[in-house]
Amino acid sequence: MPQLLRVQNFNVSSDGFGAGDDQSLERPFGHADPGQMFAWAGATASWPNRTDPGGSRGLDDYLTRDFVNNIGAEIMGRNKFSPHRGPWQDHEWKGWWGDEPPFHTPVFVMTHHERPSFTLSDTTFHFVGGDPADVLEQAREAAGGKDVRLGGGAATIREFLDADLVDTLHVAVSPGVVIGSGSRLWESPEELFDRFHCDVVPSPSGVVHHLFWRK
Repeated sequence: MPQLLRVQNFNVSSDGFGAGDDQSLERPFGHADPGQMFAWAGATASWPNRTDPGGSRGLDDYLTRDFVNNIGAEIMGRNKFSPHRGPWQDHEWKGWWGDEPPFHTPVFVMTHHERPSFTLSDTTFHFVGGDPADVLEQAREAAGGKDVRLGGGAATIREFLDADLVDTLHVAVSPGVVIGSGSRLWESPEELFDRFHCDVVPSPSGVVHHLFWRK
């Protein structure tokens, strides 16, 4: 079986933004409100940060569970890992996720400023340069035959789409959320229709799931 490069549970606003402007340590999504964006996932029974019993089942929950299915490594852009720009000033910064990151695989952080790898729990972060094809080759080797998840942000996903390396995408669109500016995945999902089949599946939660697979 081929190792797929998959975008899983990537959330955008109704106007196609994955995050807003002015990212900071306190606001990883800039001026956008992640509570609005991810409300559908946070309500599910399988949401990994859930501390109380219950939660919804059905389509949203199924897609939340699929986040980890057959994933052996993740690729992310630097600003999904950190708000810092330029050369690393503080190697003590270990990301927004605390001592138990939710990835449970090797993670390849794309950056022009490399730094030593480190491990938290069962997640090892590697900081790598190179073009998308080079980084994907490293991630596939580390994934041990499993698929690779492309975690974002939007600019990183566009970079891999432009290199024609993405095999499947699940993008959740929050219709009631308008961000207006920031990191944009698309102006319209129709931009991908020349290369991908697409099913559009509305959920009772209000979010609309766009499921793409390569033609």
